[in-house]
Amino acid sequence: MTGGAPAVPDYEMLELVLFRAIPRQDVKPLARRLLDKFHDFNGVLSAPVATLRQMHGVGEAVIVELKVVEAAAHRLARGRLIRREVISSWEALLDYCRTTMAHKDTEQFRILFLDRKNTVIADEEQATGTVDHVPVYPREVVKRALELQASAIILVHNHPSGDPTPSAEDRSMTQKIAAAAGALGIRLHDHLIVGKAREVSFRAEGYL
Repeated sequence: MTGGAPAVPDYEMLELVLFRAIPRQDVKPLARRLLDKFHDFNGVLSAPVATLRQMHGVGEAVIVELKVVEAAAHRLARGRLIRREVISSWEALLDYCRTTMAHKDTEQFRILFLDRKNTVIADEEQATGTVDHVPVYPREVVKRALELQASAIILVHNHPSGDPTPSAEDRSMTQKIAAAAGALGIRLHDHLIVGKAREVSFRAEGYL
């Protein structure tokens, strides 16, 4: 068995957050409505502000509290990854991807830049698109890797539909980036597609 505190269930965690925003009230019904709508704690935190405002019982204090917790969760997950050797921190990488991207309602494309020791030296959002498309340009990806003197990169993007199965366009774009990077001595380690419940690794699936 590993040490550490036991995980707090989503329902109890959300109640704690809501009680900070609206103390001295019964927050259980609101917590249940939010979880029914957004499925889990991360889904509630990542919910668009405009959608949250439409929920009965959600005022500005609740929205502010949720978004503060979301920002803190992102920073914590990122802190576990940056300046770490990515292969030995693979679970931290997946956790970061889930936390920051799994519940986005538009496609987001991120790149992790690695040095010669496979340590993450930078994590940057390159583009944000629509519900089913995000524009990515191999030339810009390679240009940024050269600016950061990166030796390798990992591509990450999400599928708002929840299904992380790579599309033909995903595979084509990945091969173009791999070729452009490889021509300049930069290795494409992997391309991860993040869904709501699971992730797909191009390397594990044999696409790279």
